[in-house]
Amino acid sequence: MRVENSFIGVDGVGEKTERSIWEQGVTHWDAFEPGVVGGKRGDDIQQFIDEGRGRLDAGDVRYFDRQFPSSERWRLYETFRDRACFFDIETTGLDEHRNQVTTVSLHQAGETETLVAGDDLTAGNLRAAFADAGLLVTFNGKRFDVPFLEANFDVDLDRPHLDLMYTCKQVGLSGGLKQVEQDIGIERDRPDISGRDAVRLWREHESGRDGALETLVSYNREDTVNLRTLADEVSGTLHDDVFVE
Repeated sequence: MRVENSFIGVDGVGEKTERSIWEQGVTHWDAFEPGVVGGKRGDDIQQFIDEGRGRLDAGDVRYFDRQFPSSERWRLYETFRDRACFFDIETTGLDEHRNQVTTVSLHQAGETETLVAGDDLTAGNLRAAFADAGLLVTFNGKRFDVPFLEANFDVDLDRPHLDLMYTCKQVGLSGGLKQVEQDIGIERDRPDISGRDAVRLWREHESGRDGALETLVSYNREDTVNLRTLADEVSGTLHDDVFVE
């Protein structure tokens, strides 16, 4: 679903009113006319559409992020997928104030890059990597990845953020990323590696073991690329569940 199919960004328009609009055959902003919804609410919807067109032309993801309820942010994904930055980090532990970020993988515009501690993982490179990202996409990134990067590198990641952990719960998928992947049939090259193994691999790399870093990077990159498949799948499921065409 694209934002142009949505009316829920208007104050006073909830799921019931939006569904009523769709059931009248008005499934896109272009089809909305005076009288579809009467009174002040109809005027508010028209004002939202007029404002939204300009914001859409400007690629203003933040505007729609502010307008839509948090549970409906998945609607931003299809519209702004080309500006999405899927990313995942690996660390030496769970405390952002005591532990270290070891690798950061980012997948955007069809390309994947990985930054590695002690090499190119710097604040400047992170800022450059996120510079064009209009929409962050993670799994549990709001509670883990973002706080870690902000604490370790003093980078500002305050921008629209689709955390798929919460989106997955909306369609009945729970557990960690690996469990969710299994539940929807996403296969991995190395299904035997876990987050705990990522900590071990970094320690082995530090001790000089050949191949440990390559395995860690491969694992981190696969986490990141799989986020796009997961986002496609879950947003498609929500579209089918919610939208009346």
